[in-house]
Amino acid sequence: MRELVFALEYEPGCNRVADTLSEHPEARIRSLSLHATSERLWRVDHVTGTPESLSAVETAVLDSDYYADCLATEHCGATQSTEVLDHTDETLVLYSYWERTPTCASVPHIALDHLGDGVLFDTRNEGRHYTWRIIHSGTGDVAAFFEELEGAVGECARLEVLRTASASRSGSSGEEANALSPEQEAALRAAVEHGYYESPREIDVGGLAAHLDVPRSTLTYRLRRAEEILAKRYVDDGRVTGAPSIPL
Repeated sequence: MRELVFALEYEPGCNRVADTLSEHPEARIRSLSLHATSERLWRVDHVTGTPESLSAVETAVLDSDYYADCLATEHCGATQSTEVLDHTDETLVLYSYWERTPTCASVPHIALDHLGDGVLFDTRNEGRHYTWRIIHSGTGDVAAFFEELEGAVGECARLEVLRTASASRSGSSGEEANALSPEQEAALRAAVEHGYYESPREIDVGGLAAHLDVPRSTLTYRLRRAEEILAKRYVDDGRVTGAPSIPL
């Protein structure tokens, strides 16, 4: 089995949900299940955030022509439905289903075309970044998959490949799974060199983004993911053995 991890960073105005999450950075969307056939797609998503952000996400999904994961830049004519399964002050659970037309395209359908049957999907949305983790048999054409995906998103989103590796039972494989992408490593190295982690900071994220010539949201995302990987690696290595003592 093989694992692909990549992110789509949406431009403003291209994706209603991405625009909403950008306006509410405290909100996160994580897929609970995602399935696709050649003609259909259905998924259940778990949204967390403040009551205000959850209401905004619900509105973005229900009050617009929303087809979950459809990459068509214009109305594709799909038959679709979205339902709210649960909505509390802390969480929102959404069910989405659609039947595609010849003009519809999506990451799962492109994956089925190039990576074969039995593909598993795990997704996470935050801000303008939509991260995909795909587990597949390893017999498909990964290059063709990314080529068609880039063509489908066009100028609406930028594709960043984060990891390609063998997938183990736990979902990823050792060194490869814990490795930073080149973009994450460059962001982290620049942050250290320019004093972003000093106290007080010698540069803020806006200044660092300008220095690296990348959008602020992109740099924030890369640093957050790099910090997550390094923190988990630190704990997995057994370096955290217990709660630290708190001086009185």
